[in-house]
Amino acid sequence: MSKPTRHRASLHPTSGADADLGNAADAVSTAPARATRRVHRRDVLVGAALTALVASPLRAFGQPTPTALRLVVPFSAGGTADVLPRIVAEKLNAHYPGGIIIDNRVGAGGNIGADAVFRAPPDGSMLLASPPGPLVINQYLYPKLSFDPNQWVPVTVLATVPNVLAVSAKLPVKNVKEFVAYLKASPDKVAFASQGNGSTSHLTANLFMALTQTSMTHVPYKGTAPALNDLLGGQIDVFFDNLSSSAPHHISGRIRILAVADEQRSAALPNVPTFAEAGLPAMQAVTFFAVVAPPGTPGALAATLQRQIAEVLQDADVKKRFGEQGAQPRGWTPEQTAQFFKGERDKWSKVIRSANVRLE
Repeated sequence: MSKPTRHRASLHPTSGADADLGNAADAVSTAPARATRRVHRRDVLVGAALTALVASPLRAFGQPTPTALRLVVPFSAGGTADVLPRIVAEKLNAHYPGGIIIDNRVGAGGNIGADAVFRAPPDGSMLLASPPGPLVINQYLYPKLSFDPNQWVPVTVLATVPNVLAVSAKLPVKNVKEFVAYLKASPDKVAFASQGNGSTSHLTANLFMALTQTSMTHVPYKGTAPALNDLLGGQIDVFFDNLSSSAPHHISGRIRILAVADEQRSAALPNVPTFAEAGLPAMQAVTFFAVVAPPGTPGALAATLQRQIAEVLQDADVKKRFGEQGAQPRGWTPEQTAQFFKGERDKWSKVIRSANVRLE
């Protein structure tokens, strides 16, 4: 496990609103002595509340956040699941005088890191930043989990990255229509790679086969890199990869991306159609990266965290760096995130049951 990285920064200077509150507090404390003798208990409480508010700039969004944050990423350092939270942490650091630690706790499809956060205090000091597995998929793949994914408190979705249909340059197809015809003419003769059993690439391929009533042979790999290498080498025919890792090889001509599984074309590949344009509107499959909090985390605190992150995602530098990863910044509210999770659970649970995918 890689060594956790700590980012540090001081808090932002006191805002104008805070300064106004400070003036109000000063007015209370410097009142003439005779007025002080007449102060009612209610006025004392108001003054104390104002003073406490001024003392903590972290209350600016309403619910106070902790002074330090441990952001658990349940996958290895270096991948998109790790890079995106690190980009956000660099900018978000200003809200946390004690610093932000990125903690890579890997294993069991993300379940090990997820379990650690699930059991953490619900005070916002430890959050999970994760792709879909521990949030909406693993509960249908594993016979038993040590945590209940339905109890996560959604904070926000950092970004989405569309999955794509990438084929070997050796395959004699130029578009989705030709590919489907080729599959129907050669059932089970085409082999598709995945990042592993139960991975998003595996499930996306199963969704495609169900929608097109076709059949391919599954070849699971241990991660994206070996699967993509064999696609580039022509040892495998198809890979439902995420856009960020496949796009450069499509641009160079070493593989062909036939379609993007998103609602709109990608700015990175403007000439590649969506599946909807190719006649498969139900073929929607994105890899998302979300932040969730432990069960019992107050809704007001989750909303505060979301607003902080959403502000960071508007930063021009963050947008640029996300774009380099093929990621579309989101920053959805906790309510929007919860609704999105529901849709993802509904979709992937049906695919998993239909394909009878199970992990031990």
